Amino acid sequence: MEHYIIDAHAHLWLKQDTVVNGKRISPLPNGRCDFMGEERQMLPPFMIDGRNTAEVFLSNMDYAQVAAAVIVQEFIDGQQNEYLAEVARKYPDRFFVNGMCEFREPGFLSEAMSLLDAGFKGLAIPAHRLPLEGGSRVWLNSPEMMSLFKEMERRGTILSITLADGTTQVGEMREVIEECPGLKVAIGHFGMVTVDGWLEQIKLARAENVMVESGGITWLFNSEFYPYPSAVRAIREAADAVGMDKLMWGSDYPRTITAITYRMSYDFVSKSAELTEDEKHAFLGDNARRFYGFGELPALRYVKNMSE
Repeated sequence: MEHYIIDAHAHLWLKQDTVVNGKRISPLPNGRCDFMGEERQMLPPFMIDGRNTAEVFLSNMDYAQVAAAVIVQEFIDGQQNEYLAEVARKYPDRFFVNGMCEFREPGFLSEAMSLLDAGFKGLAIPAHRLPLEGGSRVWLNSPEMMSLFKEMERRGTILSITLADGTTQVGEMREVIEECPGLKVAIGHFGMVTVDGWLEQIKLARAENVMVESGGITWLFNSEFYPYPSAVRAIREAADAVGMDKLMWGSDYPRTITAITYRMSYDFVSKSAELTEDEKHAFLGDNARRFYGFGELPALRYVKNMSE
């Protein structure tokens, strides 16, 4: 069997310009961002124009020998459906792209149907932002959400979802999974692994069609930094709970590569002595290839660095 590395959680955008909880997010020069009133380094400083494009990501992927990537969306980046549809047309063998609706307001179902009709094979829900400012909340088991999930189940569309910290939304998500047993679900951010209750999110993957991806795990363990031994131990603990065949690597590109290189976002796993070679192959690509249905992928050769 040929083994490939696949990134199950990454982001792309042409322009990051939006409002979340009444606070603006907009690009600044040199990869920086006005993030809700605070200046933050959103992109690596060499990405000077604020554009986080597929072509730059493909260059990173080729260098790091990552064959394919799943593109999710987040409210803090603004809706990127039009651009991602173009990416899917241009690079169908390298990217699986998810559409995103304005899930924070009622009436999103018709928008979601339009995205599915337009050919999106997956939808992303940043559900960790659905407990809204002021104490209101959009419930994952609301009638409108359940109608969407049942239609996604019928069409074979994949749901990529990130949940609020700990067990806040686990009960709702469990109800969704029970009501829609054929719905393929990817739980993101490795269950917010550094927060109490994270393992309850992981245990959702005991259901047949539910997987967990590790997007942002290097960010969550950033204070420990490379080679993230606690992250490796968490992967081991999650595998003991649900099986390594239920876990997928994700980078959370490009935000995480303000601190590390793209290759470092996975090679702390490939270099670890805590996992077997079969477990590494499963986690780093085999599981995602099966779950997302990637077909023929490029064999990317290693190119020696000038510093070697």
